[in-house]
Amino acid sequence: MKNLAFLSLLLFAFSCDNSSNNTLDFTTQFEQSGGTETPTYQDIISYYEKLAEAYPQISLFSFGQTDSGAPLHLAVYAAEGIYNIEEITNSPKNKILINNGIHPGESDGIDASMLLLRDIVQSDSLQQQYKNTIIAVIPVYNVGGSLNRNSNSRANQNGPVTYGFRGNARNFDLNRDFIKQDTKNTAAFSEIFHTVNPAVFVDNHVSNGADYQYALTHLFTQHNKLGGSLGAFLETEMRPQIEASLKAKDILITPYVNVWGTTPEKGFSQFLDGPRYSTGYTSLFHTLGLMIETHMLKPYKTRVTQTYALLLSVLDFAENNAEKIKNLRTNASAEVLKNKTYPIAYTVDRENPTILNFKGYEATTIASAVTNGKRLFYDTTKPFTKKVPYFNNFLAEKEVQIPKAYILKQGWHKVVDRLTTNNIAFTRFQKDTTLSVTVQHIADYKTNKTPYEGHYFHFNTSVSETTKAMTFSAGDLYISTQQNGVRYVLETLEAVATDSFFNWNFFDTILQQKEGYSSYVFEDIAEAFLLQNPKFKELFDAKLKNDNSFAENPKAQLDFIYKNSPHYEKAHLRLPVYKVF
Repeated sequence: MKNLAFLSLLLFAFSCDNSSNNTLDFTTQFEQSGGTETPTYQDIISYYEKLAEAYPQISLFSFGQTDSGAPLHLAVYAAEGIYNIEEITNSPKNKILINNGIHPGESDGIDASMLLLRDIVQSDSLQQQYKNTIIAVIPVYNVGGSLNRNSNSRANQNGPVTYGFRGNARNFDLNRDFIKQDTKNTAAFSEIFHTVNPAVFVDNHVSNGADYQYALTHLFTQHNKLGGSLGAFLETEMRPQIEASLKAKDILITPYVNVWGTTPEKGFSQFLDGPRYSTGYTSLFHTLGLMIETHMLKPYKTRVTQTYALLLSVLDFAENNAEKIKNLRTNASAEVLKNKTYPIAYTVDRENPTILNFKGYEATTIASAVTNGKRLFYDTTKPFTKKVPYFNNFLAEKEVQIPKAYILKQGWHKVVDRLTTNNIAFTRFQKDTTLSVTVQHIADYKTNKTPYEGHYFHFNTSVSETTKAMTFSAGDLYISTQQNGVRYVLETLEAVATDSFFNWNFFDTILQQKEGYSSYVFEDIAEAFLLQNPKFKELFDAKLKNDNSFAENPKAQLDFIYKNSPHYEKAHLRLPVYKVF
């Protein structure tokens, strides 16, 4: 294939342009095997250790701990070398963060990144090209999954021979954990992410789903969700320029084919990467995000070499647009706050698709050779190019007003830990303080009936709001929205947001009523309450008259009186998060 020949020549040219006299052999297992194998976790880390020993431009750092007990590593390239992590944070250079092995069976990026850093340090021309860039690579993010090595769990995938498992050491899917942060892996990732503060983040994956001609697809963070000037830049400049760069290398690429159990010809929508996902999370801090999704059925060698080519295209784009990206990111928080409202739910815009010249394969339904039913069959001898609608525009479905600040009652330690891990600035009241605030009660919500990533996730959440004076205790948290992490604050503390802390069960204890009543005892109290509160008695009588189901349910009638009496606990359904406007 022409593209493979091009990439082989490219790799050969880089390895021949060697700026080092080092005689160590850095041929990877991927190369030694002819593009069919990927190394073990231990061999990957050993490779980077030796690369760092041989080349001063490479440094290898460890952060925190993962659920497997091993630390999370970060390999860093900088032309002049990096000797401590503070140098990364303080550097004015362009910074790129590449994540690999979040699903260790999807190992393409692991091998491509090993080749990438090796080729850069062994090439004068590449070092000159990226002299103003810091390239940070997480060699393997899901360490536990990588150690759980096998040849069978990726039933739909064409190589490598052996690979890691999707779940981590505690069987979490780490690409659902970025907001809830149940794992040590994610806490360590947050430390890395905020240390690097990358302009661009790349997460390497392998896709499942339909069959088509492309070995390479992209999943940029959804541009409407990213929003503002940064979102427009991603959609009108970043994506087209990177696509054009790959076309010049004779590599086909298309948006991630988001279809399941059907074929792409009828069109498909862009994947909406919420904050639970890596690029959804990184966008909360104004980082341009891209998931690389290679196609499972294409040969492993093709997938790795095309991932390598795409990483180079991303590096080139980031280097060439470094100053513009920096300015856009600097102004992004102010843009969010200027809007006064913030969208926290989206719907696909079906009226304004982009038309793709999609290169697929003819598909049909044939009799199964295994079951007595039918099966989907793609005929790879019948390629086609068809115009296909791609729905990559989204409309805000729900918005919230941005408050001046949130107040979080102390004691919610897991929430405070996550705010701290993500560099969210807050102060604590030094003394008891009374303020007029918006008080929120959960009005309604639904809950998944089956567990999802260790949680019974809530959805379709709604709140009721009232304004009243509340006294807050010394030690309660005051969280201003006037900060770089404003989007993280909004997405986690607004209960109605899709991936809010409420929806991820952090506040579930407020949903359980702690005190109650015995009907035969409360009957006398209820009677006295109605006599002492004639206005409420009128309301009660009107409800009896106008609500037939209420009128036929004495238990509901007594409960209605109880919940409007002083005996009903104020904490039930009340969020410990208050808004200051």
